[in-house]
Amino acid sequence: MPAEAPAEPTPAEEAPAPTQADLEAIEASISLSQGRIDALKAEIAEMEGDRTRQNAALIAAAQRVRLAEIEVADVEERLSGLIVSEMEVRGRLDGSRAEIANVLAALERITLNPPPALIVDPDDALGSARSAILITAIVPQLRARADAVTADLRILTDIKGKALEEEATLKANYAVLEEEQLRIATLIAARKQGIDRRSEELAAEEAEAVELATRASSLKELIEGLSSRAGAVGTPGATARSADPDLPQFSADEIRTAFANSARSEPAVPFGAARGWLTMPANGVNVLDYGANDGFGGISHGISLVTRAEAQVVAPADGWVLYKGPYLNYGQIVILNTGQGYTALLAGLAEVSVDIGQFVQMGMPMGIMGSRTIGRSITTNAGAAQPTLYIELRQNNEPFDPTGWWANPTQSG
Repeated sequence: MPAEAPAEPTPAEEAPAPTQADLEAIEASISLSQGRIDALKAEIAEMEGDRTRQNAALIAAAQRVRLAEIEVADVEERLSGLIVSEMEVRGRLDGSRAEIANVLAALERITLNPPPALIVDPDDALGSARSAILITAIVPQLRARADAVTADLRILTDIKGKALEEEATLKANYAVLEEEQLRIATLIAARKQGIDRRSEELAAEEAEAVELATRASSLKELIEGLSSRAGAVGTPGATARSADPDLPQFSADEIRTAFANSARSEPAVPFGAARGWLTMPANGVNVLDYGANDGFGGISHGISLVTRAEAQVVAPADGWVLYKGPYLNYGQIVILNTGQGYTALLAGLAEVSVDIGQFVQMGMPMGIMGSRTIGRSITTNAGAAQPTLYIELRQNNEPFDPTGWWANPTQSG
């Protein structure tokens, strides 16, 4: 009998696409084998004392992290789309189930109370005709609904298959992130072992910087104090207080070659010549531009990116670390002296891995974001549920529009 056709659909048996909690569980389940960890540490141990190789390895690892973060964001977006599609299909299946149940109930009533045969009761011809018409109308409708349900089940199966493929890609990228983050942490630890002999001097510099941060009531005051202190103690690059109006012209090949030199201990090119070459410090969505209303009655002096949780933050340019640590309501901040009177400020980090006085090369890891926005001063209309990184460039301690300075558009996440 046609009424048996709907028995085929069993949407409840299809495993749902992964939810956000599932994605977090996948990330938590990724762990490197002890053998891989030992191999990685041995690889880094071979670089002991070779600052050039360590620098190159750090920047290369940071680039791999950036690519993996982009891929993770893309996969998570595709999985979100699959979840939405799955909900739509399951909604249709639930509606079909109710409709088919009503049709089957009508057929069941006819089966339990069939009209009398005409030969037995010729006077009930009208009732028999009505039942026949009803059955004739119901059966094709039932078949059509069964076909629609079958098609939706196929779609659901396809969604499940795609979700499994995306999960595999996600796991692979989480594994890359874990390995490269361990590589970066190990490299940073190895570098710091090489400067232990200067630990007392560095500790004194950091204490002075923290004291300045405690007294400064604004970023401008803080940067002015830090720059003056750096000049007084002879920090490299601190004496270049203004841009050179006769800045030499560099070809793209010359700039590319200069940045490729991982042995450098000063900026590859003067900051003014690096326009269009700076590295965006993190992958994220630009939610607030320079000069825009910040939503709290002020004007933004920089740009704000919403990033993924625990996103990597790298140096946007070559420079010396003027300050790293907490400041007012900005969370953890890093201030770079990039030479020629230029400074770069990054605020909103959860952890910072560089040291005051250290020279960092563009693209070198400097820290990571937290799981949400840290610091009221960098909160935007986008809210605080996701991490926010605030980026500000200054010339002679005055903020300026960074548009046109970046090598690539802000990555969307």
